[in-house]
Amino acid sequence: MASIYRSPGDERAVRAWCEERLAGRNRSTLSTALGETSLVTVGEGPRSVLYLPGTSFNAATSLTVLDALAAAGFRAVCADLPGQPGLSAGERPSDAAYAHWVGHLVQHVRRDGADEVHLVGHSRGAAAALAADPGLVDGLLLASPAGLADVRPGWAVLRATVPWMVRRSDSGSRRLAALMAGPELTYADELVPWLTLTVRSAHPAGAPKRLPDERLHRWRGRAVAVLVGEHDCFFPATTIVERARDDLGVPATVVPGAGHLLVDQAPAVVARALSAL
Repeated sequence: MASIYRSPGDERAVRAWCEERLAGRNRSTLSTALGETSLVTVGEGPRSVLYLPGTSFNAATSLTVLDALAAAGFRAVCADLPGQPGLSAGERPSDAAYAHWVGHLVQHVRRDGADEVHLVGHSRGAAAALAADPGLVDGLLLASPAGLADVRPGWAVLRATVPWMVRRSDSGSRRLAALMAGPELTYADELVPWLTLTVRSAHPAGAPKRLPDERLHRWRGRAVAVLVGEHDCFFPATTIVERARDDLGVPATVVPGAGHLLVDQAPAVVARALSAL
């Protein structure tokens, strides 16, 4: 597997940015079949959450939702996905390879004394969570989920993503951040410099495909919740509502005002939905 980074110096720059954001946090590393996996743990207690971030995101960019989960009484363990910019291995695996990796992480979290282990996946992280064995976890929360539907980029998405990938500038990052946030709610200040750093330092990943029916249908009858932003630019709310009903057998909750960044824009909604599982 080839590294996602354009050069060793680019990898060091990404790692330095993440390490600065995570200063003082509880960090550890786990050896897995996909390479070294960076873990950040927030909160404590017998109810644990394994949180899987989306494309180009990681623990350092997910502290808002992790702190919200901890405040709700969960022990939140965030794993940087191997093959995404962050502190885990830089070699990009196939999407199918994440299934075994997630199972390994769940077993690791459970061995640490958790009475319950729930999976929470955002965007690409949701696709990775859906690929895992449902029997390993006590519940699943999907936010702005990939894996239920293919991304079909319209003009608005192309107008934001293509300049971001080609120009690799803050102006392109601001346009992409605004698109992901949607028209009503804002985005974190650090998102623009992070998006610029990642596109300059790493080769962007394409969106995961919809998982096969047999993978998705295993989750029917399980404790599953689905959240999608009203203004999600990649996974339209109407599509996710339909797919959650037909594939998973659950109603999806449309979060008013939120975009694809709903885990940052409405972290309390995420925590409440998980508490209700």
